[in-house]
Amino acid sequence: MSIPKITQKMIRSYASSKSWQRGQAYYHDGHVRRVVQRGKLITAEVEGSDIRPYQVNIGFEQDELDAGYCSCPYDHGGYCKHIVATLLVCLHEPELIEQRPSLEEILDRLNEVQTQTLIQDLVANNPQLLDDIEYFVDRVAPLYVITSSPENLPQRQITVDANRLRSKVRYSLRDAVRYIEEGWDEEDGTGEIYSLIQDAQMYTQRGDNWNAIAMLTAITESCIENWDLVDEYGIDNDEIACELNTVWCETILSTDIAKAEKVDLDVNFEFWQNEWGSCFDMARAALQQGWDYPPLQQILEGNINSTSLWEGLPPDYAEDLALIRLQILERQQRHEEYLYLAQATGLLTKYLIMLVRLEQVDLAMEAARSQMTTMEQALAFASVLVDEQNDQIEALEIAGIGLSLPGSCQYRLSIFTSEMALEVGDDVLATKAKVAAFKTQPNFADYRKIEKLAGDTWSTIKEELLEALATYQSWGEEKVKVDIYLYERLVEQAIATLDNSYYPSHELTQRVMDAAIEINPDWVIRNACRRAESIMDAGKAKYYDDAIEWLKKARDAYVASDKEQEWSDYRTELITIHGRKRKLMGLIKSEV
Repeated sequence: MSIPKITQKMIRSYASSKSWQRGQAYYHDGHVRRVVQRGKLITAEVEGSDIRPYQVNIGFEQDELDAGYCSCPYDHGGYCKHIVATLLVCLHEPELIEQRPSLEEILDRLNEVQTQTLIQDLVANNPQLLDDIEYFVDRVAPLYVITSSPENLPQRQITVDANRLRSKVRYSLRDAVRYIEEGWDEEDGTGEIYSLIQDAQMYTQRGDNWNAIAMLTAITESCIENWDLVDEYGIDNDEIACELNTVWCETILSTDIAKAEKVDLDVNFEFWQNEWGSCFDMARAALQQGWDYPPLQQILEGNINSTSLWEGLPPDYAEDLALIRLQILERQQRHEEYLYLAQATGLLTKYLIMLVRLEQVDLAMEAARSQMTTMEQALAFASVLVDEQNDQIEALEIAGIGLSLPGSCQYRLSIFTSEMALEVGDDVLATKAKVAAFKTQPNFADYRKIEKLAGDTWSTIKEELLEALATYQSWGEEKVKVDIYLYERLVEQAIATLDNSYYPSHELTQRVMDAAIEINPDWVIRNACRRAESIMDAGKAKYYDDAIEWLKKARDAYVASDKEQEWSDYRTELITIHGRKRKLMGLIKSEV
């Protein structure tokens, strides 16, 4: 297997200047011994200050270096001198790399019995490996088996290994700690817990509810028992607790739980809530109400105008609980009850979408016209009309209504409306919607599209768009403003945009300077000289090339304004001030 393309510049970018210099010396003095490649791993022994040579491991993926490790105590950022020396061997003397089979290739030569014998021998000689092996097995071996026909299982047959689930949660929390200590995102560790919760949800959705309950119980208990591992690092349990709460709720509402079992489970929830400081109120409400809750029964029977699910104000989780109930009703194909509950709980979007899927489009359109209150509802409903009914005309009507409603998706709805209008040949509506989109979120591409669509009305619309652009404020606004202003040759407006920006990018500044040289050369001179001087005064040799580019802009502006002598005087002054900076002087004298 070939090694990735290595360059001297690449090696230097991974190491400090001191490690680079020392690594070069180690390479030239022959300190690197026996460089071996096994698949995607290069190993080497490098003689150093210790009696034993240091062990270097360099991994790579495809055509890029992935990681470098050395057994030396160096810990000052970047690669140490031993890794640098090894990489220099790979760069200059690849013929010295000994090719050996990778671990995968070696293991492929063994059968199952021989592999077990190998592992047993390794553990006999290195007993500490046993913990690592157990850790690996607990992480990768299946905890449970998803059957193809869970309804054929004996009632309440539990096939998950709760003890191993608890271990897996504990290992995941330990991983989170390790990731934090190594500077990575803790979610790389706790993410596995979310995966386990989703597996439990999958059991529920396949009808194997008691295995789901067994899984959720083990995960919840292990999280609570082991959370102190991550608590001191400031990791909040709210997100995992919320995910558990949601899946518990769905599982409870999908399971026929006896009254005594409900009491036991409610006691568990109360205990978990007290121990973890997290809220399982929604799951407890689902447990207490079930599907036999009288107000809910009234709604599911169609009495949706005179019945409320809650006494007084609904709890914060009321909508989430209703959405879970709707999900279960849809899965069970209880469509009429779904529609009643969606109406009763004010979930208009769910109600409209279900009507479309039941091919009751006329009823859905009537309800939408009279009941829609947000543009989010309009966008969701119009999208379903197109995706599931291919009904562009009615989708366009709904989108048009949505544009006059309050909401926070005006750009998406406007773009949707514009594209739909173009498909049906309504250029006037397409232009109107595109203008609305631009006013919400200006961008150069939409500006050009509106110009093409507007035709004879472009001059009027352009003023409207430029007025909206002038007042637009958002992160990254400088680029869209400069793009449009330079396109329209409004150079002074582009200059004002940069002057009002905290720190405009080099690329934008250079573009505006190029356009401003003939129109406002004094602005170019002032800004280009300031940027160049800040680099030169700081003596930042690695940025001298940038300083020269700014000086070139200044020179061009001096020339454009017939101030060649002033440029010559300024250049002479720079040489006098920075004459001892050899690299800078060489660049100034040769390029400006």
